[in-house]
Amino acid sequence: MISIAVPDDKKVYFASDQHLGAPTAAASFPREKKFVQWLDEVKHDAAAIFLLGDLFDFWFEYKTVVPKGFVRVLGKLAEIKDSGIPIYFFVGNHDLWMNDYFEKELQIPVYHQTQVFKLNEKLLFIGHGDGLGPHDKGYKRMKKVFTFPLFQWMFRWLHPDVGVRLGQYMSVKNKLISGDDDATFLGEDNEWLVQYCKRKLETQHYDYFIFGHRHLPLDIDLPNRSKYINIGDWVKYYTYGVFEKDTLHLRNY
Repeated sequence: MISIAVPDDKKVYFASDQHLGAPTAAASFPREKKFVQWLDEVKHDAAAIFLLGDLFDFWFEYKTVVPKGFVRVLGKLAEIKDSGIPIYFFVGNHDLWMNDYFEKELQIPVYHQTQVFKLNEKLLFIGHGDGLGPHDKGYKRMKKVFTFPLFQWMFRWLHPDVGVRLGQYMSVKNKLISGDDDATFLGEDNEWLVQYCKRKLETQHYDYFIFGHRHLPLDIDLPNRSKYINIGDWVKYYTYGVFEKDTLHLRNY
């Protein structure tokens, strides 16, 4: 568990699912500029920034090559980190092939699993949200294949011009950016992340469960004064989370 002391005049920010590069680099460029503008604004009172995955619609790290582009957002993240503001990155299902590029180049820690953070006296359970809960079995099987070391080794043998183009094509064509289900609240009994949070609360109390992946901004009360917050996205909603004075709120940019 990582503890962060948040002064009264500071805030902690959360954002997720920018999907930069989708459906094309040109189409996502305005979203990148808007997200960079947001980062430039929140840096003035940020105690920390959490990015909860799918910053890129496709990302794969070869030994000496990463996908080109995204220089504005990468430069802004480097600037903010160099200024002394901690940034925490959780990989999503679109950038799950992230290894050590962020850690080496930007000194930003990268998490492949959910983590618990303590902000002042509040416990936060944080992750991207993919593959959690009782359902999503098809994706869980797919994730096991994609994260299997042999598969990644085989993919690296593709020339980057081929591998990156293939990955981008598959990412968009499979509608992983935002399927129809993401547009509608399914009710608490059918929201698998809600069910996941309730099961976790049976053994440990958390004040907030914070996820992305779902694309739909959600603020749901859970038993024992706990809350499930889904951050939303920067494709349709342009929402983010802000923790201030020991309370987490959803905001629209």
